[in-house]
Amino acid sequence: MKKIIAIIPARMASTRFPGKPLVDICGKTMIEHVWRRVKLNKNISDIYIAACDREVKGAAERFGAKVIMTSDKHSRCTDRIAEACQKLDAQGAGFDIVLNIQGDEPLLNPETLDLLIKPFLEEKDISCVNLIETLETEEEINSYNNVKAIFDQQGFAMYFSRLPVPNGLKNKHYKQLGLYGLTREMALGYSKMKETPLEIAESDDMLRFIENGIKVKVILSPYKTKGVDTPGDHKVITKIMEADSIFRRYKNQ
Repeated sequence: MKKIIAIIPARMASTRFPGKPLVDICGKTMIEHVWRRVKLNKNISDIYIAACDREVKGAAERFGAKVIMTSDKHSRCTDRIAEACQKLDAQGAGFDIVLNIQGDEPLLNPETLDLLIKPFLEEKDISCVNLIETLETEEEINSYNNVKAIFDQQGFAMYFSRLPVPNGLKNKHYKQLGLYGLTREMALGYSKMKETPLEIAESDDMLRFIENGIKVKVILSPYKTKGVDTPGDHKVITKIMEADSIFRRYKNQ
């Protein structure tokens, strides 16, 4: 049986919403909501928060999370994941698969993570799995913040772009989610690969894999997500959380 761990990267220095990991949502910090929801998935052995801020470390340890301190110099989230995995590996904490769970997804459905895990268990030679979801409106398709995924007939990514591609196909646009899984080898090896031209141009981690000839499996998720990127998002998420059924499962913990 493969050992699956989850790492939740979080940092205070968000450009659009500084300090967002510790904003209050219905009595709990955003990072705690994400951690507790990941904890509801029974297929994950261990959960770690990868942080570069002492404030996040202190808050996370108070609600019982394991924290790995990482550099504040990383330009890519996956580089932070790689550093955390290297530290775990040095400590002898064995694992086979690591899931990256963005720390600004407080409405995460725990069942979503099974979609990431399944390909590693059922398919051969899978080293990276990235979830995607459909984009339904012109505003979503044209948004620079939504990274569009283009993939082949076998479900492997061909390209990721912030532009509204592919051009001309109606109802065929997909958004890359900040939910992906890597084998131990891929996680440890990511930061050993240099940044690539397309990765820099699109500011997208997965393109480093593609430009190095490493296949990225994409899986369409039926669970719509809504992250917290701005103070406005925070207000919307708080209202949704008040009536959220998953929140009720850990509200009093």
